[in-house]
Amino acid sequence: MSPRVAAVILAAGASTRMGRNKLLLPVDGEAMVHRAARRALAAGLSPVVVVLGHEGDRVRAALGDLGVAFSTSPDPTGPTSASLHAGLRALGPEVTATVVMLSDMVHVTEAMLRAIVESSAHGAAPLEVSRYGDVLAPPLLFTRALWPELLSWHGEGCGKAVVRAHRAEAGLHDWPEQALRDIDTPDDYAGLTP
Repeated sequence: MSPRVAAVILAAGASTRMGRNKLLLPVDGEAMVHRAARRALAAGLSPVVVVLGHEGDRVRAALGDLGVAFSTSPDPTGPTSASLHAGLRALGPEVTATVVMLSDMVHVTEAMLRAIVESSAHGAAPLEVSRYGDVLAPPLLFTRALWPELLSWHGEGCGKAVVRAHRAEAGLHDWPEQALRDIDTPDDYAGLTP
């Protein structure tokens, strides 16, 4: 059976530093969360699960034209782990790995996602990690073997403790440091090049 790689897109946060729901703000003519989900689908990830929380109905509506699935974080104002756990639990037994993404990392491309998936398919590493200079960050690919560790982890970041524990075994993907920039504040958003 060929590997089936899903995506879990974390989209539950309240965007408190932005002052409004940043995931619905347009980037190059489409809502930020739509851009992330569209790129995941274009990279061949299936299913794509978007984890909802703050203004979940509005985020769901913004994704209405895409064939994505949804899960809801039980604690959208709590640590990231609650959203990640909700996303993992929404995946069926046919999924062999998942790519964890953040909706506000608008510089993550379809090509980056494809490279991570292809590397996992041709190697034996239990995870694939994006590196921006010295910073390890999403997108991250976790094979199913690591899901029990992810589900027992609680805290901020996208499974940071699990990434640290398995870094020596990980496939590393170096991307431009610029691609790490996420959108948290009005100044971040204003600084996006049109």
